Amino acid sequence: MSITDARVPVTVLTGFLGSGKTTLLNRILTEHHGMRIAVIENEFGEVGIDDGLVLDAEEEVFEMNNGCICCTVRGDLIRILGALLKRKDRFDAILVETTGLADPAPVAQTFFVDDTLRTRLRLDAIVTVVDAKHIIAHLDDEKPEGTENEAVEQLAFADRVVLNKTDLVGAAETEEVRRRIHGINAGVRILPAQHADVDLSDVLGVHAFDLDRILADEPEFLIDSDHQHDLSVTSVGIEADGAVNVEKLNEWLGALLGERGADLFRSKGILNLVDSEQRYVFQGVHMLHDGDLGAPWRDGEPRRNRMVFIGRNLDREQLEQEFRACLEPDTSGASA
Repeated sequence: MSITDARVPVTVLTGFLGSGKTTLLNRILTEHHGMRIAVIENEFGEVGIDDGLVLDAEEEVFEMNNGCICCTVRGDLIRILGALLKRKDRFDAILVETTGLADPAPVAQTFFVDDTLRTRLRLDAIVTVVDAKHIIAHLDDEKPEGTENEAVEQLAFADRVVLNKTDLVGAAETEEVRRRIHGINAGVRILPAQHADVDLSDVLGVHAFDLDRILADEPEFLIDSDHQHDLSVTSVGIEADGAVNVEKLNEWLGALLGERGADLFRSKGILNLVDSEQRYVFQGVHMLHDGDLGAPWRDGEPRRNRMVFIGRNLDREQLEQEFRACLEPDTSGASA
């Protein structure tokens, strides 16, 4: 029956902060699979970064960054999906990338509680990307009473798990991660990967979402309920003009992540370096961080620095002050 289903397939791409969702998204958008994909992104924080991390592609990208997709912006999700359906001839599939702090259940609910969406869209699969190095720590994270562990929820509802960054762990740790995943979701298929390099036929068009299975495990699935995030996890967004001194930046980031990396789930940014015509893309997960030159700045484009930190007990004023100390003094005549 699914083969003749004329509804548009929707893939929900989820996974905890820094697991590699954007890397997989870029792979999907740039490989030659013959599909036109409309992308809906959701970021957690005041400053949008992911739009700059997604590679140029013909697909259209819709961004929502005014809240968590599983809470305040579900109305926005329904609105964007409705708008997409009016232009159905321009795409073959939809991909929804959630923030790393999203519980996928309310996102999946969206395709069943709205009559129009239910008749015209088909939830194909929930694909959860897992950071093999850090997932166990997130699964064991003690949450305040009444709040959910999003990493557990993302695995519980997964139809496919991309076990990413396997190069950062040994065989014994990989096996323990597999055991923990199957302890939460016994039947889920696990796809080991480095740099989110998986066969796209294993994650797209797989007809894997099974509402009956979900209802067997979660009888209340289709009933809206209160969804509580851990309020100690916040986002600090920084936007600033000027050119960044890379030596000062590396010294600051090294100290910051070394001292407070356990509380920093995710850090990422697009920066304007001194004497560089290319944007500098920085990404970090806990104490691990990496940076590299990205696409060139476009002519006339404002070279504005954007950084986001997501974690526990973040000091906004201190982070902003420390970042601004990495900027070169604004002297007219200095090279950009």
